[in-house]
Amino acid sequence: WYYLVDYFGDGANWSGPSGIPARLLEHFGYTFLAFVLTVLLALPLGLWTGHTGRGGILMTLLANAARALPTYGLLVLLVVLYGIGLVPILVPLVALAVPPVLLNSYEGIRGVDPALTDAARGMGMTRMQVLLRAQLPVALPLILVGMRTAAVQIVATATIAASVSFGGVGRPIVDGLARSDYALVVGGAALAAVCSLVVLGIFAV
Repeated sequence: WYYLVDYFGDGANWSGPSGIPARLLEHFGYTFLAFVLTVLLALPLGLWTGHTGRGGILMTLLANAARALPTYGLLVLLVVLYGIGLVPILVPLVALAVPPVLLNSYEGIRGVDPALTDAARGMGMTRMQVLLRAQLPVALPLILVGMRTAAVQIVATATIAASVSFGGVGRPIVDGLARSDYALVVGGAALAAVCSLVVLGIFAV
């Protein structure tokens, strides 16, 4: 508690480019961009695969392989290959977050009662209408669980951006460890936890 009071009670930590509001804004910027890219990549593929039943095994294998990727190791490799930039940060975050969105959207569509699908087709719906108006609403709760898992993973892991000279709430942690300033470390860790709770709260709503 002493370190938390020391960090959050210091007025200098609430202003300027290294202040708490600025770090939170940076962190949620990385998180939002990585989440949008994840949904754009994974959701259509999961819906299409679940609807057609094609490529499900291959998709599952690829998603599980992506889960095994070491996020920090991938970040370091990309920085070595391409230099410091936003892309080396976003790629590991997206790779980490794609599997839950992809698999949950696939399983959600595949889990829809076939009788509902047959009834929608019998009403004359096109394949796209069956997917969007019959299957998707039923599968949405499971899809949202996948999105929530992905968002929390991104917001928690985005702290690694600070290890390659970017900002976010990981910056106090990295700087604090370098200076042996444990108030910074604990304060940054608390901010990371708050970010995760905020994302969980958004999805709860």
